[in-house]
Amino acid sequence: MALMASIARQPASAATEGQAPTLQPYTAHYQTTARGFDLSVTRKLETSDNGDYILTNGGKMLVVGFHEISLFRINDGEILPISYIFQGTGLVKRRRELQFPPQPGKISSLYKDKWYDLPYTEATLDRMNQMEQLRLELLKDPEAVLDVTLRVADGKRVKDSRLVLIAREMLSTPLGPVETLHYERLHDDADRKSDIWFAPQWDYLMVKTVHIEDGDPVEMILTSATLGGQPVIAAN
Repeated sequence: MALMASIARQPASAATEGQAPTLQPYTAHYQTTARGFDLSVTRKLETSDNGDYILTNGGKMLVVGFHEISLFRINDGEILPISYIFQGTGLVKRRRELQFPPQPGKISSLYKDKWYDLPYTEATLDRMNQMEQLRLELLKDPEAVLDVTLRVADGKRVKDSRLVLIAREMLSTPLGPVETLHYERLHDDADRKSDIWFAPQWDYLMVKTVHIEDGDPVEMILTSATLGGQPVIAAN
């Protein structure tokens, strides 16, 4: 399972009884603020003709930018990664890449122009699709997802990342007030703090993130989106 620890299984609610949840295609636009600069970021989930999912994320500011793409399948509510690429553009041309085997074995990881072999199990995700796996679990049974651990391949290692539910909060957004689930990602480093908010009314679409490292906050908030081809609207 991609979500391994501290999840008490309960009957599915958002998914049809007896069926695993699926992800609707979406396009989400975010405004990111960091060190006085603003960056517009677009995150998009699509499906290919063969049923694979294509998740992209990217933005550009002045002479730097980035583009990410994650390819994966979904089987019985579990994400099965295929590949992941991060490409910096402009002045910063850093590239990262992950190639996942079709069966448990070794992940090929490109990091700082060198390839590494990382251990792989079916629970291992990439930096992007880990949030989609969390959304799948929330769609299956939101009351059960209180404390989760995601296993993520990143750079030269595979690491476990734990998120805990903080509260159900009404969040002020450019789209209006939105009811959200607020999660905190736990870090070993006391100087780092990460929080994520998801909107139940929009299939648990990611609405806001705040990451603080060495006192410098990076905040990203949803400004507009379509889900299943329809614009998302805050409920009154």
